[in-house]
Amino acid sequence: MDLEAVELAGTHVRLEPLAPGHHRGLCEAVQDGELWTLNVTLVPHPRDVGAFIDDALAAHAAGSQLAFATIDLATGRIAGSTRFMAVNLPNRRLEIGFTFLGRSWQRTAVNTEAKLLMLTHAFETLGMNRVEFLTDVRNNASRAAIARLGATHEGVLRQHMVMRDGWVRDSALYSITGPDWPDTKNLLMARLDRRHPSAS
Repeated sequence: MDLEAVELAGTHVRLEPLAPGHHRGLCEAVQDGELWTLNVTLVPHPRDVGAFIDDALAAHAAGSQLAFATIDLATGRIAGSTRFMAVNLPNRRLEIGFTFLGRSWQRTAVNTEAKLLMLTHAFETLGMNRVEFLTDVRNNASRAAIARLGATHEGVLRQHMVMRDGWVRDSALYSITGPDWPDTKNLLMARLDRRHPSAS
């Protein structure tokens, strides 16, 4: 099975395979909150968004990643980006990462539904056994967001990555497995229904 460039759509969000046409909207998203200034993430500066897109396309061609532009359906604007990465199809595992949203969309249904769409595709279409999430141990907001997905904290990968400022980060590792998925799916669907009952 190949990592096909597919579009994933829900009620609140559409995930489009990242392409050069998303450049302007993605620049606007990262400027919403000046996301590149956060030292616990790897969000590109607006001047580097072109290279960010080129790198994502090259990684998809190599079969290791599939990046998306996250589209807020209520406004039609690009809210941010996310991707399948570290894809290992023979062993049926992958990571969801490189996720960022402009400040206006943080802690909204956009992120919850985007994760629901990606996890559904990973487990129910690609047949994954395991989906991982990694984040800087210092990034409390990210860790809380991952925990709200129902992911299990498995530990810390010490001295795992070198950040842009030279900091050698420890990464917190979380996962959702195939046996976890039915309960996780119900949790995410219930959370969306509580926020937007008319959408169900």
